[in-house]
Amino acid sequence: MADPQNNAGHDTDPIIRVRGLVKKFGKHTVHDGVDLDVRRGEIIGIVGGSGTGKSVLLHQIVGLLKPDAGRIEVFGQSVRDTSDDEYRALRRRWGVMFQDGALFSSLSVRQNVEAPMREQLDLPEDLRRTLAGIKVRMVGLQDSAQDKYPSDLSGGMRKRAGFARAIALDPEIVFLDEPTAGLDPIGAAAFDTLIGRLQAALGLTVFMVTHDLDSLHAICDRIAVLAEKKVLAVGTMADMLEVDHPWVREYFHGPRARAALAGGDKNEVR
Repeated sequence: MADPQNNAGHDTDPIIRVRGLVKKFGKHTVHDGVDLDVRRGEIIGIVGGSGTGKSVLLHQIVGLLKPDAGRIEVFGQSVRDTSDDEYRALRRRWGVMFQDGALFSSLSVRQNVEAPMREQLDLPEDLRRTLAGIKVRMVGLQDSAQDKYPSDLSGGMRKRAGFARAIALDPEIVFLDEPTAGLDPIGAAAFDTLIGRLQAALGLTVFMVTHDLDSLHAICDRIAVLAEKKVLAVGTMADMLEVDHPWVREYFHGPRARAALAGGDKNEVR
């Protein structure tokens, strides 16, 4: 197993700590003793085969699903054992981008970005509109996109709008669920570049569920592999290439992996 303490030059004090996590759906056990540390300032990619519970892990960390056993700490505070007020305070410190942006269809892009501000902050309307506009521009959308509705946007634009909403409250952590899924290679590469640049500019910690080998190679500092109901390996791309496990070997040494590894150095995207 790759060294789980490989910190790729980042803060060694975990900003997210998962210990002994167990999650069941009826008689089906998805996670059985998941352990994972995420360090401040890194981009970590979460990978695994279908049904390994990558998104389920994300949903448990942000409190949308309750684990059956184990402990999750974010910023040193238990997510599971908190009061409603404590959880709301924690939630203000992270942002989430779900698959395809998960925008409110009846709201414009600007209104979608404003939604967390309305919920969490007491701001005058003009300031809220101004801040939303800034976030929209930060993710590479034109001002003209602000008054459009999700149905008027391309898939890539919806994802960017979802990203703008995820950073609306200036979070310390951003959770991204399959951010490049459904994008063509050019659009996916552009979104990888956006993630890397905003992470560097805003000092974000990025927890990214993905199956995209190009993304793993281009922007991830470390990779965590979910397999056999646990985190099987954690480390850099170089570490993953040394893991002797059938699924990991096939995933990181197959034809698609060779194409991704031929694409260049991670730092080029940042």
